[in-house]
Amino acid sequence: MPFSSVSFLYFFLPVTAALYFSASRKMKNLILLIASMFFYFYGEPVYSLLMAFSSLTGYLYGLWIQKAKSKKEARFALICSVVFSIGLLVFFKYSDFFIENINSLTGADIPLLYIPLPIGISFYTFQILSYTIDVYRGQVEAERNIIDFSAYVSLFPQLIAGPIVRYCDIRNDLRSRSHSVSGAASGAGRFVIGLTKKVLIANTLAELVSSLANAAESTVLLYWISAAAFSLQIYYDFSGYSDMAIGLGRIFGFHFPENFNYPFVSKSVTEFWRRWHISLGTWFRDYVYIPMGGSRIGKANRIRNILVVWFLTGFWHGAQWNFVIWGLYFAFLLITEKLFLKRVLDRLPRFFRHLYLILAVTISFVIFNSNGTAMMRTTLKGMFGALGLPFSGVETVYYLESYAVVLLIAAVGATPAAAIAAKRLKKSRPGEKAAVFLEPALYACMLLLATGYLVDGSFNPFLYFRF
Repeated sequence: MPFSSVSFLYFFLPVTAALYFSASRKMKNLILLIASMFFYFYGEPVYSLLMAFSSLTGYLYGLWIQKAKSKKEARFALICSVVFSIGLLVFFKYSDFFIENINSLTGADIPLLYIPLPIGISFYTFQILSYTIDVYRGQVEAERNIIDFSAYVSLFPQLIAGPIVRYCDIRNDLRSRSHSVSGAASGAGRFVIGLTKKVLIANTLAELVSSLANAAESTVLLYWISAAAFSLQIYYDFSGYSDMAIGLGRIFGFHFPENFNYPFVSKSVTEFWRRWHISLGTWFRDYVYIPMGGSRIGKANRIRNILVVWFLTGFWHGAQWNFVIWGLYFAFLLITEKLFLKRVLDRLPRFFRHLYLILAVTISFVIFNSNGTAMMRTTLKGMFGALGLPFSGVETVYYLESYAVVLLIAAVGATPAAAIAAKRLKKSRPGEKAAVFLEPALYACMLLLATGYLVDGSFNPFLYFRF
């Protein structure tokens, strides 16, 4: 049940909110747990049992680690937890990938399992892992209330596409959180902004990307427009979902971490990854990179750590080689920046540093979106004129003119310009008074417009449902 659906907006959410706010404080987590299980069951009837089982085992492993009589026993319990969680993730997400590659390398004929990917398994697996690791480290106490723990794992606002929320971040909210009209209003506003980003911008860009993929002509400019449109599409799709998740969490009294901070204004790849999918980056930093030694060890080991982290980051996104290549591509850029490129970039004018980042990221999303390495090579060759194609053509110009306004809005919206302008306007006395009336009216218009598109348009799922 996507957030950007009429059934969620006008049936599930109002009913859940009514039950939640009419329940006593002690019953609120149970209401959220039941609602979250129904939310997941609606789209994944069978795999909702898998999520419930994962929650139960994470809860029991946490208790075992806490009650262990020795450090050795606690370490063994943690290893069991990690092996179990990663084992489930590997089985359901990567079985056919490994079988295909074994067959390719050995000539074997092992039949594929064709296991459907459980939606959200990458996210809730990482949440359970961070919890058991933090319990082992002594950073949090094991949760004794299974309802509270299961609610943490299955919270519907961030269940299927993040952000990755750690138990330590919302432990206090789970046990005692405050609710207010202003908090719910700000959460609703954040949700509507995310919904608008997804429905009005990301879905429109998805139409452009699909149209260009099926275009009758191929030109250099067409390849570049497609690459730029997909880069913006995935940003608005994923950041829009994160906005909706954070907004929903705020409505119900939770404070989820930010997941995006205008990444396209970055001037280096290092900065980009401090701003893009922040919860995933910090997860790998805290649970993989730093435990391996981080940056405190020699140069060779530091390079090894970056390669390992980014191999895993790419592989986390999907069971295809293009995701692995995508991760290693960023590893190469990050290593290069750490060794010498960052010092070179810092001497350049801001414009050229930003241009370098945009070019690097655009190429990365060509790799990310490719269905196989052959398609990736063809697209990159087409972009850089290695296929002998004309620079432009009639159809290319048609699509560029047709979607120019959307592309411009998307490009400007990916910067903090609009947010800065709104903040300055609200600081003035006339703007502050006008905002009291205009802001709710604007959100209402955005919601109605998005609803109209949802009723009239076709279904377009969140991209990160695939990962």
